[in-house]
Amino acid sequence: MSIATERANRRRRSGGARPDSPGGRTPPTPSGGPAVLGFCRRHWRPVSLVGIGVVLLILWATLKGLDTLELGGADKTDFQLWLNSVRDAFDSARTNSFVFQHIVQPITDGVNGLVTSLQGIFSQASDGRPVPEIGWLGVVALLAWLALAFAGVRSMLLVGVCVLLFGFLGYWAQSIDTLIVTFFAVGICTVAGLPLGIVMARSRRVSAAVSPLLDLMQTLPSFAYLAPLALVFGIGPAAAIVTTIIYSLPPLVRIAEHGIRGVSPATLEAVTSMGSTPWQALMKVQLPMARRTIVVGINQCTMAALSMATIAALINGPGLGTPVLQALQSLDVGSAFVSGLDIVLMAIMLDRTTTRASERSGIEARMQRGSGVGQTGTFGGQQMRRTIIIAGAVVAAVAIYLSHIYLALSKFPASPDLGTPLAKAVPAATDWTVGTFSGFTEWLRNTVTALLVDPLQSVLAQSPWWAMALALLGIAFVLAGRRAAIVTIVCEAVILGSGLWNESMKTLATTLVAAFVVVLVAVFLGVWMGRSKPADSVIRPVLDAFQTIPSFVYLVPALALFGPTRFTAIVAAFAYGVPIATKLVADGIRGVSPVAVEAAESLGTASWQMIAKVQLPMARAAVVLAANQGLLYVLSMVVVGGLVGGGGLGYLVVAGFSQSQLFGKGLAAGIAITALGVMLDRITQHATARFGSTR
Repeated sequence: MSIATERANRRRRSGGARPDSPGGRTPPTPSGGPAVLGFCRRHWRPVSLVGIGVVLLILWATLKGLDTLELGGADKTDFQLWLNSVRDAFDSARTNSFVFQHIVQPITDGVNGLVTSLQGIFSQASDGRPVPEIGWLGVVALLAWLALAFAGVRSMLLVGVCVLLFGFLGYWAQSIDTLIVTFFAVGICTVAGLPLGIVMARSRRVSAAVSPLLDLMQTLPSFAYLAPLALVFGIGPAAAIVTTIIYSLPPLVRIAEHGIRGVSPATLEAVTSMGSTPWQALMKVQLPMARRTIVVGINQCTMAALSMATIAALINGPGLGTPVLQALQSLDVGSAFVSGLDIVLMAIMLDRTTTRASERSGIEARMQRGSGVGQTGTFGGQQMRRTIIIAGAVVAAVAIYLSHIYLALSKFPASPDLGTPLAKAVPAATDWTVGTFSGFTEWLRNTVTALLVDPLQSVLAQSPWWAMALALLGIAFVLAGRRAAIVTIVCEAVILGSGLWNESMKTLATTLVAAFVVVLVAVFLGVWMGRSKPADSVIRPVLDAFQTIPSFVYLVPALALFGPTRFTAIVAAFAYGVPIATKLVADGIRGVSPVAVEAAESLGTASWQMIAKVQLPMARAAVVLAANQGLLYVLSMVVVGGLVGGGGLGYLVVAGFSQSQLFGKGLAAGIAITALGVMLDRITQHATARFGSTR
């Protein structure tokens, strides 16, 4: 044994003492402080978040119930009373204001008149006739022919079956009214949005100027649009259609810009070198090559329009939203299910048809560029397709004529009646389900409410407002930086000004609980899908189907299972937010570098280690983005959950439409919803950018 080893063993046995140290022992090395400081520097974000949470809990425990700014149900602040007076001023200005008389009112009358005319043609009794100008047979034939022309034979069959089911389920007129509102809004969006997308694609300055507005329009929950536009355009179809247009415009503009800007620069340079003008390059190259992407934008615009058209029933918009709303308010699960099923069928029909149209556009674009089948086959196929379309047009024209002449082909037949027995069967099935699984459903509702919702709501809503405001500001700064903190200050000021701080914190608590569950499930399913192609092939179609359903419809099964409670809103929000968040996580996991995965596998890494130490860290930007989208989707649905006992800001919006004296409070709730949505979006967006840049 060497001398050095012997000395080391002696020091170890003597507790680290050195012969030359005072008292025979080595003074302790002051390593505790620097180690703690080093740990805090390396992990300052989690340490800061824990510190903010601890301070907030201490303030909540000591000052609980003080300065909460809670407002009674019938109480109104000066700002809310002022909003009531603004409503009265708008009502009186309709008769003597130049802007209303010569700008707003002509638009309102024009839109209302056009909708009434379209209803007289397709769905409602017209002047001098007990039935529409075009009866049910003509409508079915016309819609089926349009599907044939744009999407093919399979879409034609799908549209024909779905449209017939609208009538067999007992909601023929309301279904056609919903299609009228949706098609009208999508048509306006296409006329206005496509040129805007083209300009944004060709001008970076225009894109930089318009993009923040589109961000805001996409961030706002759907409920936030209703009260301001009803204030301007009044209650009726005009306000419903304008609301639907504004809500569904951003996806079309953004996707059109992306498609046009994504055209190969080399192709554009080749066309320009041949002497083509910018207009010729746009019409002959960019638009044809971006056609499939533009049709995808129309698909997204259509689905957003359908979702908003149903919610617009709150401002007297025509269509299927009205029976769903009435059934939800009366807790009639059977009627809500049948009318909601009609909306689901319509969503599937529109989604599949527009998706198929985008695929066909891509095929035709490739054929025109000469990369498809041979020229002879292309010509023969095109000729056959034109012949079929012309023949279909003749059949549709004959059906339209016959439905105009014969009453039996104008008024939808009363049998077979599928809606009435289904509406009666659903409550019985619901009662059986609730009775059979009542123990589990009650346990789940009570557990989530007691362990998550109530404690979080108590901390957020029963803490002093200034403590909660500072905590949110600190979280925004730690997670997302200075810009997000500035936005948070502005949004908090707006919420305070609305007079609904306490209700906003209750809504935030419900939103955070639902978003937490959404992210947990999305990470689990997304990792599974990203690592397993069979799992992806099974789960993704289910997620696509859930993502197709308008938000209004999620309330129906949640109400049937859990009754009118806050937990019902959480369940609906969970179902609404999981699909988009899961697909984002799955795509992020799938996008992790195969080289990194192979290197980790070569070191013998276990599956859970691969997920926790390689794939999730490298896909954290996608996970944060999933949290962002999950939060926004959940907030939108939680607010709609005010219709079924969700409380919070959503309930106040609904109350503002149903009770005249609470209109100002409902409008203030819409303003608070907007501020809450913008704040959550900016925090998560900046956090996404920050974490993505540190990969």
